[in-house]
Amino acid sequence: MEHGSSAIFLEVVLLLGGGIVAGTLFKRIGLGTVLGYLAAGIVMGPVLRLIGDGEEILSIGELGVVFLLFIIGLELRIDRLWALRRQIFGIGLAQVMVSGVVLAAVAYFLVGLAIAPALVVGFGLALSSTAFGMQLLDEAGETNTRHGQAAFSILLFQDLAVVPLLAILPFLSPGGEGTTIDPLQVAISLGAVAALVLAGRYLLNPLFRLMASAGAREVMLGAALFVVLGSAMLMQAAGFSMAMGAFIAGIFLADSSYRHELEANIEPFRGLLLGLFFIGVGLSIDLAVLQQFWPIILLAAPLMMAVKAGLIYGLCRLFGETHGLSLRVATLLSQAGEFGFVLFSAAAAERIFSAETSSILVAIVSLSMVLTPLSTWLGRLLDRPDEAEEMEESFDGAGSEVLLVGFSRFGQIVAQVLLSSGIDVTILDSSVDRIRTAERFGFRIYFGSGVRKDVLEAAGIRKAGLVAVCTNKRETTDRVVDMIRSEFPNVRLFVRSYDRAHALSLRARGVDYEIRETVESALSFGGATISALGVEEELASRIVSDVRNRDNARLKLQEAEGIYAGNDMVTTHAVTPEPLVKPRPGLHAVEKMPDGDDTGTIIDDDAPKRRRRGRLFAGRRRHPDRVASR
Repeated sequence: MEHGSSAIFLEVVLLLGGGIVAGTLFKRIGLGTVLGYLAAGIVMGPVLRLIGDGEEILSIGELGVVFLLFIIGLELRIDRLWALRRQIFGIGLAQVMVSGVVLAAVAYFLVGLAIAPALVVGFGLALSSTAFGMQLLDEAGETNTRHGQAAFSILLFQDLAVVPLLAILPFLSPGGEGTTIDPLQVAISLGAVAALVLAGRYLLNPLFRLMASAGAREVMLGAALFVVLGSAMLMQAAGFSMAMGAFIAGIFLADSSYRHELEANIEPFRGLLLGLFFIGVGLSIDLAVLQQFWPIILLAAPLMMAVKAGLIYGLCRLFGETHGLSLRVATLLSQAGEFGFVLFSAAAAERIFSAETSSILVAIVSLSMVLTPLSTWLGRLLDRPDEAEEMEESFDGAGSEVLLVGFSRFGQIVAQVLLSSGIDVTILDSSVDRIRTAERFGFRIYFGSGVRKDVLEAAGIRKAGLVAVCTNKRETTDRVVDMIRSEFPNVRLFVRSYDRAHALSLRARGVDYEIRETVESALSFGGATISALGVEEELASRIVSDVRNRDNARLKLQEAEGIYAGNDMVTTHAVTPEPLVKPRPGLHAVEKMPDGDDTGTIIDDDAPKRRRRGRLFAGRRRHPDRVASR
């Protein structure tokens, strides 16, 4: 008993240790964690024989795919899933049928298999790996991109196709001519789907409301695991894939107020079990079969991937997708999938082909999985997008007190100030790369262009009390401001301006507030510089304040008289301080205003113009050698 327990714990430690080392190493060298887990499985299993039962670990690891589909379902509302119907039942259906027929023809004419085994081989290899495809998309932050959604749609239909493929095997087996469809099994399958749909619609939300009222985090965690595994087992009993059941449960919880907590609870299990699945693939590779049939396997796997990628690319283009999207989807889904293991094992059990053929096919599937990260990298390398990449966006949860357009360097600091003050912000940006980067730090950024009225409305501009336009380019900023001023004239506009001329242009457009992007940082930098050179901090602050006020006064003058007005307010040469001279009344009045209010002007209108270029400040200069580094 103790020996058995020790062996199990040893396997757990080896799996965790091997996954940690290989995943970290491969991630650091840029090959991704998936290849690392595969390598760990191959080393610990077929090479060193530290762990023997790869099939059992693979079956446990398949729960990672189940949890992955549940999380994907949480992020897809029913209306959004309906919007993908063309890709699911269009490209997805075409991919399974065309790829299955073509690969079956190759197996029949070139390999010489009979028609029944050729059909099983062709349609088994036509199915791609949900685990590999979605994990690689997730690692790259591309799940919500257009090619990510297209790939997901194809994978979703492939999950649906597993059911009829498994059901047709008895008809293809020797002596299967007398096989009939069992009406009871069909009724059970349809009843299970109906039961899951009804439970998802009417029971799940009340269940989680009841669990949440208990106030125990472990209860919510247990409820989440119960829903995922229960729905998966129900679908498996009905003849569907477990992942499909979890996906349906996730969809019906997508609108739940507990969605984010459920996702946070399930995410760690998803990551660990998916890693275990990839390690299990490596463990299950049969080196004896590889050694005996290595020429066939090494030739068949890349050839199958090339044929399949070409077919997927052509079908995507046929359905009107762009070259870049078609290329990325084709290279991502060119491998055979985990359902191939199930299909080929079941076919061998039905004596459609021999166990040896099944082992060769499993090795081809495994090798194609190993090559998937490389084919995906090749797709990125070959993709030269002609237009900016776009993401699918639902604007779920959008609508806050402040709508912030543009999340570059400037917008990120503005968002920090707003969020730190407890103000909720809806952030809109049109850069896919910037959104992916921000999501890694926990930000929720909505994809969309601020120059489109429908996007602004979807982002909740009618609810916003203020719109902060923080876009980079002057032209983009002007278009956003013009759109908002035209369509939403009552919204307050705070805008980042590019330079002085742009600031004047924005004021002419009637914005409520504008600031040039470098003014305050330059003033702060200048103040720190003179402080480091020995000027007392109080005096340095007064000098910076004087420059700021004179600049604002000049900007107001230019607003009224034109860009060339107020040149006499610019300091163009060094001003010689007079340390013992008492400050003039104009400056003294500013310094003595109550409560530290320095909103008054320090420009002395009676002073001669030659003195308005710079203010002489009373104060002492510290010895530069005594200034500490700031």
